Amino acid sequence: MIVETNQLTKTYGPLAALRDCSLAVNKGEVFGLLGPNGAGKTTLIRILLGYLKPSSGWAKVDGLDCERKSVAVRRVVAYLPAEASMFPQMNGRDALKFFAEIRPGSDLLRSLKLAQRLELDLSRRIGLMSTGMKQKLALAATLAAQTPIYILDEPTSNLDPTVRQAVLALVNEARAAGKTVLFSSHVLSEVEEVCDRVVILRAGRLVHTQIMRELRTQHRIAAQLSAPLPPIPQSLRQQLVIASHAPGEVTFETPGELAPLLGWLATLPLADVRIEPVGLRAIYDRYHSEQPLASGQRELADGVTPHKQAALSGG
Repeated sequence: MIVETNQLTKTYGPLAALRDCSLAVNKGEVFGLLGPNGAGKTTLIRILLGYLKPSSGWAKVDGLDCERKSVAVRRVVAYLPAEASMFPQMNGRDALKFFAEIRPGSDLLRSLKLAQRLELDLSRRIGLMSTGMKQKLALAATLAAQTPIYILDEPTSNLDPTVRQAVLALVNEARAAGKTVLFSSHVLSEVEEVCDRVVILRAGRLVHTQIMRELRTQHRIAAQLSAPLPPIPQSLRQQLVIASHAPGEVTFETPGELAPLLGWLATLPLADVRIEPVGLRAIYDRYHSEQPLASGQRELADGVTPHKQAALSGG
């Protein structure tokens, strides 16, 4: 395992920003972190990078203890924060040159090629760049680093659809090159497209792990019935779950392949039927908090006060 945590917990007084989080990320895997604001994603990332000390438990990156060997950890990780701060007086090219020079193993030529691929004008001063342009610049600087691990926090934020697809393509290319990517995003369709596995965090707890390959075989079947639903055959009861049932309608979910069920479905008194993939949205909606945290609670749940946030982000 290239990233591993065990019973990782971070508390602020009575509030747990992260509690008993145990996970393992394989080398060469794109691993998704999902959850609403305040779920603990940022706290987890900052503990992995050594910016925060856990209250209990431990975390390792590439075999290195994240608390005791934080500098060594940051040598093997390229990190894109959700809100990257850069030097407003520099132009884009000078900024990429600066990051390439201060980080061993960085490649200026590669970062320039990435910027071109992301359709970024490097002649413009950063202070005059739009939010989306600054995001492209941060991506080019991060992905140019020749590190085994990338941690990308909201990497497609503020980008147009064309550039979003370019970023997802870069993530796929990183995996093909044997890199490991931790991918935190609120855009479920993007997570579903690029991730091999996903964990869902809620109120500081890891509540679900989903292997995306398995999810892609699952379907939801919504049927309108012209007569009562007959009993499900015994042979199909392990392959079919009734998600909801009311007079004249039923919704099934299939945990596996759809093909074995089609014969029985054809015998039902169907007035109408709709079959669609379950998708990550359905899984996420089972766990995500319906009550948003107030702003002050969210800052603490993410593990930082506003002052700490400014210091960590360079603002």
